[in-house]
Amino acid sequence: MQDLTQGVARFQRDVYPAKAELFAGLATTHRPTTLFISCSDARVVPELITQSEPGELFVIRTAGNLVPAYAPRTDGIAASIEYAVAALGVTDIVVCGHSACGAMTALAEGHDLGALPTTADWLRHADAARARTTAAGVDALVRSNVRAQLANLVTHPSVARALAQGTVTLHGWCYDIGSGTVEELDVAGPFTAAA
Repeated sequence: MQDLTQGVARFQRDVYPAKAELFAGLATTHRPTTLFISCSDARVVPELITQSEPGELFVIRTAGNLVPAYAPRTDGIAASIEYAVAALGVTDIVVCGHSACGAMTALAEGHDLGALPTTADWLRHADAARARTTAAGVDALVRSNVRAQLANLVTHPSVARALAQGTVTLHGWCYDIGSGTVEELDVAGPFTAAA
């Protein structure tokens, strides 16, 4: 906790004053242009990777960058997607997978998740990715998973409406932690209904 407390002090002393005008505007305005869905992995920091300023990205982070298909129930991920698309009017949605993803590694290598029953249940949202992956290895599953999660996004009514109206574009990215590169995947398919 001391590191975090010291970080807050540095932010208040060094960062905030240099961006005081930006934060003053953000205090009353929230207009991000992109919904960025990435993994919860601490090594994946969307704002750092994209060099975005505060207020530019609406971020959802989940283990394995998983997006459950829409179901009519209370769901924090679905609510965040709906809010970003229908209320904030984001024009782009990025699903970003990454190298060395623990969730995808566990699935690709068949790790025993018996001691992690909630995690095992959550990772079932990657079943379609596993079924569609034709190549072996974690990297292939990461890419297949990004595509599968984009397909799940389209099941959300707000996303489907925005695609039909041509007001949102879907993007699939894979971030390589070791090299810092970002690969944009070809995501042509039925889930890019705006095309």
